[in-house]
Amino acid sequence: MTKQAGYSIEFISSLSQVEAGQWQAVVGDDYPFLRYEFLYGLESSGCTTAKTGWQPCHALLRKDSNLCAVLPLYLKSHSYGEYVFDWAWADAWQRLGLDYYPKLLSAIPFTPASGPRLRCSAAITEDQAWPIFIQAIKDLAQERGLSSWHLLFPEPATSQKLQSLGLPQRLATQFHWLNQNYQSFDDFLATFSSRKRKSLRRERARVSEQGLKLQRLQGTQISPKLWQQFHRFYQLTYAKRSGHGGYLSREFFTEVAPSLGEQVLMVVAELNGETVAAALYFHSGDTLYGRYWGCEQEFDCLHFEACYYQGIEYCIERGLKRFDPGAQGEHKIQRGFTPILTYSNHWVAEPELAAAVADFTRREAVQVEHYRQQAAELLPFKRGSN
Repeated sequence: MTKQAGYSIEFISSLSQVEAGQWQAVVGDDYPFLRYEFLYGLESSGCTTAKTGWQPCHALLRKDSNLCAVLPLYLKSHSYGEYVFDWAWADAWQRLGLDYYPKLLSAIPFTPASGPRLRCSAAITEDQAWPIFIQAIKDLAQERGLSSWHLLFPEPATSQKLQSLGLPQRLATQFHWLNQNYQSFDDFLATFSSRKRKSLRRERARVSEQGLKLQRLQGTQISPKLWQQFHRFYQLTYAKRSGHGGYLSREFFTEVAPSLGEQVLMVVAELNGETVAAALYFHSGDTLYGRYWGCEQEFDCLHFEACYYQGIEYCIERGLKRFDPGAQGEHKIQRGFTPILTYSNHWVAEPELAAAVADFTRREAVQVEHYRQQAAELLPFKRGSN
């Protein structure tokens, strides 16, 4: 435990060292990925442990005995499951005879969803808290001989704040659907050029032509049997794509995800009464997050319907402002997902390497912004729309 400016900071090796009610009082319930049920659920279900390379090291700020700010933090022994790629940095460290791992990481595990990272109670503002956290994390890194600290997918204002405090900003691009007060899916499609609109309608029609029926289930509507099936779908899809069964355990889907209640949405596809595929979403008060997809067999256009079009319809019906369907995927552009910038910030202990990282991020940012502008020119909207 370290003390600064009348506050004390503690780094804990398990979220079980904090009472759930205290954590929730600080982070609130809106952003699902900071909820105690989610973060501790990842840990208790075996997904974020020292064995998996995600050792919890969460930072807690207290005034007297009162918890007044928290920051998720992990001690990482690799860079898997982060979606901000720093393998080249690890190689550079190795060529210099230095160890890049372990490193410190503030992120939501396996979740490239932008959102709040530092959360504060009414007892302290973020502007007051950030310098305290930054200094304490630097001290921790130097005490343990850690190479660096990385904060991934913060909100834009947070990233700008950290940049002003000496943590270089790195840019990347994702594709998000933005709700322009659409009243229906057809209202959204009306903004497309004629050719693109016909193409998308053909994709949706192709799903029903194959005899597939989809339904959206939320919270307690999702049965234990469906959760078990979804885990199998998830494993099958990961195995096809990357040769392993995925980062998340069966217990995460059967025990942890259901604990998030109405913030969980599952789109289920059935053929002849049998569940054959599903997509899993989470949501906050204004944003839908598309997270996982899995299927037993492939069907034409089903992925687009379950993972994109059903999500768009849900956002329109619920008045959600944004749909974040996950990382990467240029195929999202022609379906109306706008290229947007995402952010990360990075502190490096070794001064010469810190200067090299800062220079790299500056040069990379120019390329990323150029790519974002080029991608935006490929959007399917009619001139003057969106």
